[in-house]
Amino acid sequence: MESVNEGPVAGVGVYWGLMALLASALLLAGCDARQQAEGGAPPAPEVDVAEVLVRPATLKEVFTGRLSAPETVQLRSRVSGYIEEVAFEEGERVEAGDLLFRIDARPYQARVDAARAALEQARSDARLAGLEADRARKLLDSRAISREEFDRREAARLGARARVAEAKASLTSAELDLSYTRVTSPVTGRAGRALVTKGNLASADQTLLTTVVSVDPLHVYFDSNESDALNAQRLMNEGKAPSVAVGMSGESGFPHAGRLDFVDNQMNPDTGTLRYRAVLPNPNGIFKPGQFARVEMPVARLEQAILISRKAVLTDQDRRYVYVVGEDNTTARRAVKTGRELDDLVVVREGLEPGDRVIVNGTQKVFMPGMPVQPNTVSLDEPAGGDLAGQP
Repeated sequence: MESVNEGPVAGVGVYWGLMALLASALLLAGCDARQQAEGGAPPAPEVDVAEVLVRPATLKEVFTGRLSAPETVQLRSRVSGYIEEVAFEEGERVEAGDLLFRIDARPYQARVDAARAALEQARSDARLAGLEADRARKLLDSRAISREEFDRREAARLGARARVAEAKASLTSAELDLSYTRVTSPVTGRAGRALVTKGNLASADQTLLTTVVSVDPLHVYFDSNESDALNAQRLMNEGKAPSVAVGMSGESGFPHAGRLDFVDNQMNPDTGTLRYRAVLPNPNGIFKPGQFARVEMPVARLEQAILISRKAVLTDQDRRYVYVVGEDNTTARRAVKTGRELDDLVVVREGLEPGDRVIVNGTQKVFMPGMPVQPNTVSLDEPAGGDLAGQP
């Protein structure tokens, strides 16, 4: 009997407990609704905003070039003979006049000795002919000899003088050939490998012995497209001959300074480019002819360039745009045309005006134009020297 009476009482308790929980939930929901009604919309997102930079700037372009030696000498023997000595280390730096090869000089020394003896003989004959001619003049004055005999002796003196001159020339030629047995470097530079070794025959004006290239300074040849070439030419015509900066493969940036010293006198009709040459100092000889190089050259000067942070530029398919913040702190989408870049800055050719404020950080928080934001004003870092480089 006791268990039967407790069943209905327990059921009633559970019912009223559920009703109490439901009432509590409804009360909490009402409080949240009142709080949202009192608080309004969520706060506007915070973004970093920067005013566009307006200042003069020199625009630069990057070209691919190749290093070349100003002087390249293919060293050949001027006389024939067997190589007696290779007097240099392959690949080492040599000075102008340094001995590189020595050819067997004994045959040429013998020719010098013979030519010197022939010269002495010619001089002796010339002295005798001179004495006979002088004696003939005195005899002619006393009418002791005929005029014909005098003329014959005078001609003999002139012929002896000519033979002396001929002997001198022969001696000079023999001495030159003897000097050519010492093959020296005509320029200061770096020698290549020895193509002929000791004991081999070198033929005059045919056998290539080695190659010597100058290494300091080097030339950098590069080709500019027609539009950039014309712009760079205008700078030079205005007396602003541009210096260039050079970077090698594996180097970041353009750490080496050079200067232009030659511009070709005609465009290449096949490629539409103009050839430039820059001089690059190479005192340590670390650069080698034939290396590829990146050359940064000024191509234009803007008196009033508009610059913004590269992070501010967004893309929509093939179009670029930025978010501009107005005086009421609302955003507006602005289509822009950009130019060359330098580090984190980019030139804006169309779409912005001086005084415009663009969002440089936090653009992901802006979901649509006209959205209010809380701008935090920041400044753009200006590149040193006002130079801009990169691709248009």
